[in-house]
Amino acid sequence: MCTTYVASRVARALRERGHGVERCLLVRLNPAVPYKTRGNAALAVHTDAPVAAALAVAREHVSDAAEVADDRTNPGVVVAPGDPGDVTDTVAEWARRALREDLDVADAVALADDAGFEREGWKSGRGQVGALAAVGAWRAFDDWTYEQISYRAPERWGTPRDVDDASVFAAADAAYPDVWDTVDRGEAEAVCVPHTPGPVLHAVRGDDPDACRAAADAIDAEPVHDARLFVTNQGTDAHLRDGEMGDLADGRGYRVRGAVASAPETREGGHVFVDLRDGEETLSCVAFEPTKRFRDRVRALRPGDDLTVCGEFTEGTLKLEKFRVHGLDVVERVVPDCPECGSRMESAGRSQGYRCRDCGTRRAEKDRRVVARDLAPGWYEVPPCARRHVAKPLVRGGFDAPTHPEG
Repeated sequence: MCTTYVASRVARALRERGHGVERCLLVRLNPAVPYKTRGNAALAVHTDAPVAAALAVAREHVSDAAEVADDRTNPGVVVAPGDPGDVTDTVAEWARRALREDLDVADAVALADDAGFEREGWKSGRGQVGALAAVGAWRAFDDWTYEQISYRAPERWGTPRDVDDASVFAAADAAYPDVWDTVDRGEAEAVCVPHTPGPVLHAVRGDDPDACRAAADAIDAEPVHDARLFVTNQGTDAHLRDGEMGDLADGRGYRVRGAVASAPETREGGHVFVDLRDGEETLSCVAFEPTKRFRDRVRALRPGDDLTVCGEFTEGTLKLEKFRVHGLDVVERVVPDCPECGSRMESAGRSQGYRCRDCGTRRAEKDRRVVARDLAPGWYEVPPCARRHVAKPLVRGGFDAPTHPEG
């Protein structure tokens, strides 16, 4: 089951019972927690319904839809009174932490009870962690994007989707850059069309809600059973914090600066590893095979390049989502040519410089030569097919250097 679909049903039921719904919020939480759902989504429905009525509707629809037979499914609901922008500092901070840490359900329950919120959990009730984060998100964050989600008729769930890819690419081209991550042109993939058996037909993301709706409407596909516009923290990098080598915690997202310490290495499976150094500390970084052509950006790095890398840190390795080139090492040291006869000189022995075998000319050290690089200063990112929901695409702008967006 899809959490957004349940939230959409809750919003529809509230309206049918005469209550107002101002917005539906889609909050992506820390993508590094081990027991996350596929998209690790928490949803909030901002309504004027009384708490008791809202809880009754939410309980009804979650109970009906939740796949509780799945060991990984542990839903939770939290209902808070008042304006969503007026939650306490503690609740807002919980939302921020939920993007960057691994939180405990017992702490969520205690905080919700202390705030006087109504709540309910199924099985372990771990979903209350995200539900409470969704309650605090509107105050916690100020960078929001949009997603127009179109849903399939229930009788079609689990069957192949009927979507015309050509129309998806045409809609994406017409709406770009206000709408992004709809397709991956390099991989010829319609990213907005999922492969899972759930209720989503397609989901269009962007910075302009009207453009998202228009792009979704332009897609030629099977009939849309229902649709909902969500306000979301997708594409914001809200999961990243500044970090320093040697002081990184597992399961968190970071921005870390350092110099490339070794030549990139492609290992079994096509994954590309590269080490960074900052003083005495080193950090292993990896671009996994699913990041496709982004790996060529990593392979183009060389020792001495000055970078900021972004991604999830787990078990001693940072999983690259994007990186910034602050400066490139464009000078290499090469064995000199003889200035007299032009022949390549050779080593004269350990710490004895170089000599020409033909004419005996000697040089004390290697020559310096400027080399062409396949990279330029600025930001590089994984392609849309490999982008995490919460990771910010370069096309959105607001970065501190030139960008080289993937489309």
